[in-house]
Amino acid sequence: MKQYNIVVAGTGYVGLVAGVCFAEKGHMVTCVDTDENKVKLMESGVCPIYEQDLEELMQKNYKEGRLYYTTDYKSAYKNADAIFIGVGTPEQPDGSANLSYVATVSRQIAENIEKDCLVVVKSTVPIGTNDKVEQFIKDSLVHNVKVEVTSNPEFLAQGTAVRDTLQAKRIVIGTESKEAEKILKEIYEPFELPIVSVNRRSAEMIKYASNDFLALKISYMNDIANLCELVGANIEDVAKGMSYDPRIGAKFLNAGIGYGGSCFPKDTKALKYLAKQHGYKLKTVEAAVDVNAAQKVKLFKKASDRMITFHGLKVAVLGLTFKPGTDDLREAPSLDNIKLLLESGADQIYAYDPVGEDNFKKKYPTEINYVSTPEEALKGANICFIFTEWNEIKQIKPEDYKKLMKTPLVYDGRNIYSIDEMKKGGIEYYSIGR
Repeated sequence: MKQYNIVVAGTGYVGLVAGVCFAEKGHMVTCVDTDENKVKLMESGVCPIYEQDLEELMQKNYKEGRLYYTTDYKSAYKNADAIFIGVGTPEQPDGSANLSYVATVSRQIAENIEKDCLVVVKSTVPIGTNDKVEQFIKDSLVHNVKVEVTSNPEFLAQGTAVRDTLQAKRIVIGTESKEAEKILKEIYEPFELPIVSVNRRSAEMIKYASNDFLALKISYMNDIANLCELVGANIEDVAKGMSYDPRIGAKFLNAGIGYGGSCFPKDTKALKYLAKQHGYKLKTVEAAVDVNAAQKVKLFKKASDRMITFHGLKVAVLGLTFKPGTDDLREAPSLDNIKLLLESGADQIYAYDPVGEDNFKKKYPTEINYVSTPEEALKGANICFIFTEWNEIKQIKPEDYKKLMKTPLVYDGRNIYSIDEMKKGGIEYYSIGR
């Protein structure tokens, strides 16, 4: 195996996970971030994000001398063999991707590299961005060096990001030369995983097409779930029957209150925007976006139809993150619903989440009450909303709601419980598609 000197720009989910996994596979890795406090935190062995197995691998590879952290990008980029760009590309108001962070890193690379270098864009960027990045870097070069830009999109899921990187189903690389392809293949050789090698624009499109297809699948099942409620069918039985068809598969068939997180909402809107810029209407993706927006507040609307007011009632909220296994709140349904609850006069909201509390406090520091157990949230509550299917929440038994709540009224956005069991337990229970 050839050992490469790799620099990763950005230590969010994409950059930090990539950097740690490259070090785990034997490369020398330097992770660059602009936040000095964050760098010190990582050097002390503390992971800045909640992600299974990541902190342990950070500590191991830092101790073994393959992993470094710095704010000194000038020194880091100077002698890098390959620089992976893993900075954020947040959504702009019109749905397009904000490429300002990618541009900033590209300029810094151009001004500081002193040897031939491969630049690898791992951030999710619109099709054609890698072409622009390469031209921008070449236009801004200070030293007479050779630079080629390649695409290497990530396909990790928050909560399983380390596993999704080390045991990926495939690695996608987009290059415009055999030389660049050779280097990327050598970097990934110790992973011993299938490599899909295409041109840059195809690699960029594979990322969007994959995420948007999964978003479509989720929105389709939620749409069917809504119809199931109207016609008396059970979405879980429908999903089970569908799952046996290998053309459909069993994954992403669970109905609920919509998708969230850092990828699906942003990527569906970005591809929709890109199509519009080219005079094309992506009707299927637009439908997925519309269905998801409505689905996220379906529980609140159900509760509003049932309640005369939320004012003066104790409202229990179980789960704040967009899914279990992460502390990420981006596009989490809890945000939409709590906003509506507050606007509707709810003044006694008690929320529980095993890891999401600190991040939620940044958005709502005083407006809601945070508790350390589900039981505290439920005690004396008039109504309960379930937004995330954490194991700590799934372990609550139907009789616990009856015993703890003042009025056992439960709105479950993740279909955790059996309708029959909740009914037998004396719970007024509402779920999705059943």
